[in-house]
Amino acid sequence: MNRRLSTLLLAAAVTGTSGLLINRAFAEDVVPTTAPTTVPTSQPAEYIKAASYGIGHNFGQQMIGAPVKLDAEEILRGVRDSLAGKPSEVNEAQLQAAIMQVQQDMMKAQQELAEMETAKSENLAEVNKAFGTSFREGNAKVAGVTTTATGLQIQTITEGTGPNPKATDVVKVHYTGTRIDGTKFDSSVDRGEPVSFPLNQVIPGWTEGLQLMKVGGKSKLVIPPDIAYGDNPRPGGVIQPGDTLVFEVELIAIENAPAADGPK
Repeated sequence: MNRRLSTLLLAAAVTGTSGLLINRAFAEDVVPTTAPTTVPTSQPAEYIKAASYGIGHNFGQQMIGAPVKLDAEEILRGVRDSLAGKPSEVNEAQLQAAIMQVQQDMMKAQQELAEMETAKSENLAEVNKAFGTSFREGNAKVAGVTTTATGLQIQTITEGTGPNPKATDVVKVHYTGTRIDGTKFDSSVDRGEPVSFPLNQVIPGWTEGLQLMKVGGKSKLVIPPDIAYGDNPRPGGVIQPGDTLVFEVELIAIENAPAADGPK
């Protein structure tokens, strides 16, 4: 398979136009224009079959993932006609117009999918916010819990004896973070190593909450979404849009320089 055919196959896979391009690729690059001067005594049937099937299967996989479904029977008919030396039933102008229409259909389908995902995320955020509000209302009634003006809730587990950090300080901590259902998403404790970070470069709930702690202390922070990750947490993570988060934090020390990332 020469470089041009490989490029065409790659372009087809990326753009989703494999069915429109494959017949031209085979016609121009696979089918010889003149008969070979010698005829091989034997054909490498097994690897030819494997390569042929693999190329076809790869195109099929691309079709499955494409927003616009191409016609598999027409793709196969184009391949067969091309290999048989038949002229294309689609001229250059028709091909370009068809490709353009397919690309437009794909962009429209992708836009509709993005809008659906946005609506889904917004709905999920509203559900999580409602659950979070209910959770915080219940938590506010627990003995020892203090709720600040921002909605942050802090409960002292172990009282510290050292100073309170400032927002501009670098702090060294151990922590475990969960959703309100107990699903853990991060833990320096599990990693077995505390982390250090500038307190003004993490989520606002942490910046506020740790300033209320003293070095050597441990507290439970319940952080509402508007001072956590809001409706836009890191894609693919455990944290969902609109989540209220729960952290158990031990403030080990105030340092002068960062050594690792915190919950940004």
